[in-house]
Amino acid sequence: MRDLKYACCLLGVLLAPLAAQAAPSRVVSLDLCMDWALAHYARPAQVAALSPMHRRYRLPAFDGDWPEHDGSLERLVELRPDLVLVGQYSALLLRERLRALGIRVEVMPLPTTLAEIEGYERRLLELLGQDPDRATAPPAPHQPEPDAPRLLLLGANGIGTGRDTFEHQLIEQAGWRNYLGQSGHVRLDLEAIVADPPDAILFAAAPERALANSFAQHPALRRAIAPKAWLSTDYWRWQCPGPWMWDLIGQLNQWLD
Repeated sequence: MRDLKYACCLLGVLLAPLAAQAAPSRVVSLDLCMDWALAHYARPAQVAALSPMHRRYRLPAFDGDWPEHDGSLERLVELRPDLVLVGQYSALLLRERLRALGIRVEVMPLPTTLAEIEGYERRLLELLGQDPDRATAPPAPHQPEPDAPRLLLLGANGIGTGRDTFEHQLIEQAGWRNYLGQSGHVRLDLEAIVADPPDAILFAAAPERALANSFAQHPALRRAIAPKAWLSTDYWRWQCPGPWMWDLIGQLNQWLD
């Protein structure tokens, strides 16, 4: 009997690493970026629920009727998740309460550079029990020419995106110069832009936010920038890191021609 117990214990020890590596089958996300990550990387059968945000910001690229939770602790516990994914700045209290109940929570640090996206992808794939080599390698770093056209990335409420930002790296990787020389997110001066207009404006804001988009509709700005120099791309591609950003870089680069 003692030998049998020993054998069972030994078998448990040997099988423990395999169990730890098993792909999760009831994954829950707590924020929008993790919603999109699950919709892109996970098998549908793995997903127990996405956050309530995913219906508000639906992605045309990710079809399907995904299950969702209401964001409450009670509902999340009822779902019996074996993995909860959350971004580093999201659901701080909720994720700690889940951990206190013994639920596995993995916090995903958001990449701050284009080079870090591959590691971000690899980690997500590992957590989902998939081959991390599926991650897309980033393009080689690229610096725009000194005389490259200047692009203004214009967001809602007249906010422009300057240097030392993730978006700035996307702009330069695509071969443009950033119109703004300041760092961070900048409240724009309409008169200054009209006096020295950029070569193009990419309006990156949700189209349904009419009041917040009034700056972009100002007649003076529309007169200063030719209609063909107003660029448009999928708004959602700017919001969360992922392989879709490589498509965005390619699209921006094509507009240089």
